[in-house]
Order: sequence, then C-alpha cells, then structure tokens
Amino acid sequence: MTAPLLEVENLNVWFDLEGGGELHAVQGVDFSLEPGERMGLVGESGCGKTTTALAIMGLLPPSASVAGRVLIDGEDILAGGEAAMRPHRWVDIAIVFQGAMNALNPVRTIGQQIVESLEIHDRGKGAAARARTGELLESVGIPAARASRYPHELSGGMRQRAAIAMALSCSPRVLIADEPTTALDVMVQAQILELLDGLCNDFGLALVLVTHDLPVVAQLCNHCSVMYAGEIVERGPLDVLYHAPGHPYTRMLFAASPDLGMGDAPVLSIPGAPPRLDRPIDGCPFRPRCDSSFAACVERPHLRGVGDDHAAACHLNEMVTA
Repeated sequence: MTAPLLEVENLNVWFDLEGGGELHAVQGVDFSLEPGERMGLVGESGCGKTTTALAIMGLLPPSASVAGRVLIDGEDILAGGEAAMRPHRWVDIAIVFQGAMNALNPVRTIGQQIVESLEIHDRGKGAAARARTGELLESVGIPAARASRYPHELSGGMRQRAAIAMALSCSPRVLIADEPTTALDVMVQAQILELLDGLCNDFGLALVLVTHDLPVVAQLCNHCSVMYAGEIVERGPLDVLYHAPGHPYTRMLFAASPDLGMGDAPVLSIPGAPPRLDRPIDGCPFRPRCDSSFAACVERPHLRGVGDDHAAACHLNEMVTA
C-alpha cells in the first residue's frame, strides 16, 4: 500500500518548568493526510493546536522536547533533527503563521523575504527569483509591483496574502494554515478563505487548517480532528461530527457556534475552562465540564472507532456498542 502524504504518529511535546515538573502540551497526537485532503484541527485556545503545528514543522524553541514521528512519503523528517527537517521545510510542507505582522520581518520588503526562501532552497537566483516572486504575489491577489513594500505598508489582509505567497514559494504539497483569519474583519476573512480554497484546488495542496472557528472549517475542510487538553478526542468526516458527534466536547463546540445554520437552537457556552497541563489529569480531561459524565469517566478514555473513518475518546461510546 502507498504511504499517506503526511503521517503524524504519537506526537508528544512537553516543556520543562523552572520550578520543576513539566507541561505536557501535546499528548499522543496521530493523524494522516492524503494528497489534496483538507483537515481541520479545532479546539479552544490552549488545547495544543499551534504547538502541534510547530512541532510538525520542527519550529519549536529549544526549551521544548518532542517525541513521535512526522513522516512525508514514509520518511521520518523529525528523526534527524534540523539537518533532516531543513530539506523538507517549505519544499514539502509549509506553514502560514498566525498573525502575519509578527511572522514577517518588519525591516525587509515582502519581496526580499520571498526571494530569500527561493534562494535558500535553490528555486531561483537574482532576476529569476524576483520574477518568480512577482508571479507568487500575483497568484494571491497582490500586484507584483508591491514586492517593494514593507509589511507595515500593507493592510492586514494584504500581509496575510503575502505570508501565503511566501509559504507557497517552493511549491509545497502540504500547507498548514494556523488561524489564517485571526484579527481580520469579516470581509477580508472571506477573501482569505476563498483564496485558500482556490489555491488548494489549483495546486492540489493538502491542507491542515488550525482554528477554533468551526464555520471556517465547514467552508474549507472535509475532515476534522478535535483537540482538547493536548490530545485528539475525536476525528472523522465533518458532516458526521456535525450530525452525530461521538464526544460531548465536539457536540458542545458546535452548540457554541452561532454561524452553522442551527435554526432556532440557542447558542450555548461551554462551562468552565480547560485543565492545566502542568498538573496530572485524573480520568477523562473533559469530565469537570461535561454534561454527560458518569462513573466510568474516572478512567481516562482512549480514541477508538465508533463508525466508518470516525473515532472518539469517550466512554459513552463503549455503552452504545456494548
């Protein structure tokens, strides 16, 4: 059998704390992506989505420890450290960072920054790289002449488009978009989502969309993985998760969204807050906030199949299938 384009196997990330102990930010994350597939990685702030994305890219700070495997075409790109990751970063897998103003270098023009990525990865030098930069900017809706602009001279939407152009500079096959519409107004958000949709269609990109915004996932993705307290608690086709969620957290996330065409159903907030990850968690991490908890929840549930291409980490499913 042919290996998936991208495989993430048992990914764990933890940070040592100054006063002793550790913060286990990502725990046992697994997923795979086929060419052209679009997957949403969703959950509340602090659940480990961005840490997962940065770990896949090998971009976490030295204070982080990472275990597990990230495979491109069956090759583990994390095993050899930075030397093994560098040939694949931007070439096979690229990322659009959250907050383009923070991701772009403020003292270099957007053209210079795209040219740099092309030259580092031997995708063009000098005039050829500058010409390619103009083409990339045009492809995301920025006139090539604006390559000489600095990030602060562009609007928020234009900066995000420039960041997308940079991510596409070396024609990657997998694109991770980390909260690509954060801090943008509604009209610009729609334009960025339309742009991503078109780029995926035109170039056959596989997409990992990191967001807390379920309507955004509904627009772009066909599969979804739900994260809570550093781990994936449910995954499956988006329409299945919407109509028949296998985890109370997924159900409550949909109920908390006002934009999914739920008719007269009230928008309900999720009570409480996610658990601290610098302390041991006994039993199901969602138990203190769950409206369906029962005696078995004192034991930690594990992700298990509940249908075709659908898995959830909830003891309720064991009762149904028993």
